[in-house]
Amino acid sequence: MPDPIRNDGQERRPLLGILGGTFDPIHLGHLRLAEEVAEVLELDRVHFVPAAIPPHRPQPTLSAEMRLDLVSRAIADNARFVPDDRELRRSGASFTIDTLQDFRRTHPNHHLVLLLGMDAFNGLMHWHRWQELLAWTHIAVATRPGAQLGTQAGQLLHECSRSLAQFQTTQAGGIQQIEITRLDISATAIRQGLDLGHSVRYLVPESLLKPLYRHYSAPRFGQCGDK
Repeated sequence: MPDPIRNDGQERRPLLGILGGTFDPIHLGHLRLAEEVAEVLELDRVHFVPAAIPPHRPQPTLSAEMRLDLVSRAIADNARFVPDDRELRRSGASFTIDTLQDFRRTHPNHHLVLLLGMDAFNGLMHWHRWQELLAWTHIAVATRPGAQLGTQAGQLLHECSRSLAQFQTTQAGGIQQIEITRLDISATAIRQGLDLGHSVRYLVPESLLKPLYRHYSAPRFGQCGDK
């Protein structure tokens, strides 16, 4: 593919991270990913963007309003993290290309960095207009020990691998792989645990326990030691 990187006259600009997802619900794995990538790439901020209608996976079980509220609660004590409802305010499927173009309009003085886990990056070639993404953003691929790149994703990483300095001095087009702490936490397992009346303490931030337990209305939670 042609190299989409555009040189901005070597002027360094702050990096703005974008972490999208259903956040159904948000959990400590999401937060740790954002924290570690933000530290490595010296991100100015990380915007957490709940999807309204995710086009590539089942629809969320929690409402958009509740998912946004949980995100806001989860990141309230981190000044670098920002809840962002732009996909919830937009009609139709939540395509990443549309979100990136919107971010470019609202944050023209930043370079964008899309934060992806390995599974999402391996499936990137199935995304809507995926070939255009690197014209709008850099990509940080958060990998955990033992994770493996697919053939196409590996080739794309090889072609577009860039340094932090190149992220800061070019508007888009670079990819960097960042190894992060392995936390085997999934939103699916959290929902299943809540359905069964199990404690999800230490899987989600403490501030999420009461609203999640109220939503799932399971009487056994009081026996798990969760307040």
